[in-house]
Formats: sequence, C-alpha cells, structure tokens
Amino acid sequence: MIRSILLILFLSSFTCLTSQAETDVNIDFKNPGATINKNIYGQFMEHLGRGIYEGIWVGEDSTIPNTRGYRNDVTQALRELEVPLLRWPGGCFADEYHWRDGIGPRDKRPKGVNTNWGGVIEPNSFGTHEFLDFAEMMGAEVYVNGNLGTGTPAEMAQWLEYMTSDSDSTLANLRRANGRDKPWRIHYFAIGNESWGCGGSMTPEYYGNLYKHYTTFLKTPKDNTPILIASGGYDDKTEWTEYLAGEMEPFWSYRLEAISHHYYTLPTGDWSKKGAALGFPESEWLSTLYRTLRMEKFLIDHLAILDKHDPENEIGFYVDEWGTWYDVTEGDPGFLYQQNSLRDALVASLNLNLFHKYARRVHMSNIAQMVNVLQAMILTDKEKMVLTPTYHVFRMHTPFQDATYLPIKLKNNPKYGNKDMRIPKISASAAKDKDGKIWLTFANTDPNNAETLNLGKQFKRIAGEVLTADKMDAHNNFDEPETVKPVAFSAKSKNGELVFELPAKSVIVVEAFGAEN
Repeated sequence: MIRSILLILFLSSFTCLTSQAETDVNIDFKNPGATINKNIYGQFMEHLGRGIYEGIWVGEDSTIPNTRGYRNDVTQALRELEVPLLRWPGGCFADEYHWRDGIGPRDKRPKGVNTNWGGVIEPNSFGTHEFLDFAEMMGAEVYVNGNLGTGTPAEMAQWLEYMTSDSDSTLANLRRANGRDKPWRIHYFAIGNESWGCGGSMTPEYYGNLYKHYTTFLKTPKDNTPILIASGGYDDKTEWTEYLAGEMEPFWSYRLEAISHHYYTLPTGDWSKKGAALGFPESEWLSTLYRTLRMEKFLIDHLAILDKHDPENEIGFYVDEWGTWYDVTEGDPGFLYQQNSLRDALVASLNLNLFHKYARRVHMSNIAQMVNVLQAMILTDKEKMVLTPTYHVFRMHTPFQDATYLPIKLKNNPKYGNKDMRIPKISASAAKDKDGKIWLTFANTDPNNAETLNLGKQFKRIAGEVLTADKMDAHNNFDEPETVKPVAFSAKSKNGELVFELPAKSVIVVEAFGAEN
C-alpha cells in the first residue's frame, strides 16, 4: 500500500500545472518578423569518431556503395533534408588542423594523431577538396573554421587564397594541379573555435587582439569574400559578446560580422555524469527539456548586448554548436556516439522554434553533429544506415527555410513539470514561405497528455505530419529502423473553428489553408 501511494505521488508530480479546456493560438499576420535564414538549419561535421570516416566518407575502393568515396545512402538522405550549410573541420579539431596535410594525392598525405577525439590516427584522406566537393554535391553553403590555436596568420591567409583565388598565383595553381580549376565559393570563415577552451584557453581581450591581427591579412577576391565569424562564449557567459561588440568598434574596420555561441543540453547539468541517451526516467525527460529551453535566456541576454553596441543590426549571432550531450552509448568514449530518441526530436523542435523567434540576429545554427556524433541526423554501422528522430524533425521543417517569421501567441498554455522544474506545455512557430504558404509547427512537451489547440477562424484546415511514439525513449536502430517516423496529420474546421488535439510528446508541422485574416 505504501509503495502504491508513493508511486501515485511520484506520477502526479509530473502533470499539467494549470488546467483548462484548450490552448488558443493567435498568429499576427499584420506584423511579420524577420526572415528565418535557411542556415538556422545548418549542419556540423568534425573529424571526430565516425562522423566523417565511415559516416560520410568511405573512399572509392569501399564495398559500401559510394560516389567518388562519399557513401550513397547518407548523401541521398542528406539531400532530402535540403541541408543549407556545412561547417568543417571542427570544433576542437580545427585549432590543430593544418590544411596542407589534407591536399594532394591521398596516399602521400601525412598521418597525424587526433589528440582531441580518441587519440586515433587522422589519415587526412578527407581534406579541403573532399569537403568542398561534398558541399557542392549537397548544394550547401560552406562554413570553414580556421586554425587560430596552433596556426599562423600566414597559414590562414594562404588557405583562403588556395580556396578562393582565380589568379595565376602559386597557390591557385597548386589547387589546379590537385584537380580543381575554378575556385570554390567560401561563404563563412571563422577565426578559431572555443578560444576560451580547447582553442587556446584565451581571455576575450587576448582573443580580440588576435582577431584584429589575423583578419588584417585575410584577403580574398571581392566577389568571393566570406563573412568572418568571431569565436564567442558558451552557456550563460556573456563577457565574450560584451567585449567583442563593445571594444571592437567600428566593426567594419575589423570585419567583425558575426559572433558564435555554444550550448549543449545535458539532462543532469553535470559533465561528469550527463545522463543516459536511453532508458531514462521521466524526471530526465523533464530536466532535458527544461535545460534546453535555457537557450531563450541566453539569446535574450546576448541580443540585448548586441542591440546596445550595434543598433544597426550588423553583427549576426550564430549558435554554431548546440544539441544534446549524453553519456556515451557504446564504443570509444572519445567518439561521442550516442543513440537518439523521441526526446531529442523534442529538443530539436524547441530550439528551432527559438531560433525562428530571434531570427533578426540568429542567422545561423549548427546542430552537433551530422552523422554518428552526439545529436546526429544519421547513424551508420558499416554498410547499414538509420535515420534518427532528429533527422525527421529537420526534414519536416524544411518549409521554414528562408520563410518569414509570423509572431505567434498562445493563450492558456498550461505548464508541464513539477514544483522544481516547469516548462510551457506547448511550443509553437509560424511562418509564410516565398510562395505565400503558411506553415505551423507545434510541440507538446508533456509525455503523458494530449493538448487541445484552437486556431479559431484563422484557417479552415491544416495538413502535414506528426512525429510521436509510445515511449519517451523510442528510437530507431539497425534492426528496427522505422520505430519513430512521421505520419500524416490533418484537421478541418467545424462550426467555424479549427480545433484539434496535439498528441502527447509530439511534434507536428502542417500547412495551413484558407486563412481568414
């Protein structure tokens, strides 16, 4: 009897803390917001674990079906995501990467040790040409991370010349000799990564001086000039943004065009024991979503600093590393391989909705990472491949790329959680695409209870997809690759109002028809 009472008390602690019949959804069509930059859906690929080797690159001689060394199943799946942007080669790896090691005949490239991730041999068979050719295959823009930590201004400047010059210079001709005649278009270039930590353990002041030093020598053709990205802070640390935006005016003279920021979601908030990817209790479902929603406070704080120093909105704020980080599921701890469940799909949805909301400054984000690492889109095991719940969220959200944000208000939105942690039950976003279509997305953070949403007379019907499952840790594996996948979802207005149920622990993306506004 005592055990039953305790169980009832435990279960009742996770509930809707406010109760009402339905949540009203109101969209402001008259005051549209910023364009949701497609690069908010950017991807990140680092020389880490099986993220590149086996995940993307298997080489031309592999028995795994490939095109010029890129595995066919992964490239096809990524095309369906309409990947807008790829970030490479790191991450921490970037500040120990010397680009000349990754060009020329692959059998003659030097081998190094990946001191950041597992201490394994880095063969350098995937280098500048392989990355940039892959991005062209994907139709994606590129974000190259320069080596500030162990590099030099000359090395960084020469890499940019090698990639972008159409002249008769020695470096441009070296590129041609290595098989690429015309220069590549380089869209974004970062001066270091996590310079407060693995990128050099620097202070903002020291980094700021190095940024000025290095960028002085980064010269490219006028029609192929990348946006330069400064390495910023992490979590709730605002001193990097404050210094970079406050002490480096006028921005144009130092080409300060964007500041990066990193935040990883840990269920426990403890780096020594982060929490399990699967088999977790509901308390860690809640704590994960609660902690991932800290992102909004970080965005508010950093954007307020930028607005103070940069009222003309010239500096972008790029969340170029984000996502869940759990205890390693299997294999080498340095490979950061983890499973990916329905909980990760909710994390992705909540963050994407925030990036939409603050799209005025947030022009890019890069989830960590694309294949086989942390909150991956895709998992592989030799010749096998599986799509994760996070992949499906990104695929469902493709209509939001470059759409116009429409402010959305939720009235009577209940809370989910307990007395220590509580979050809004419903997260939502709305946008109008270039063709005038209206897209809506909703997430229900409550794993136990559906919620009724009322769109009123704004629309006559909605149609799209829903992603949900029976279990909080439902996931796809190589034996059961379709346990979590989207299915059709639709609703029609009745008696002049469009009311529908949003299932527990779900994400939907729908097109809305017959706007009455």
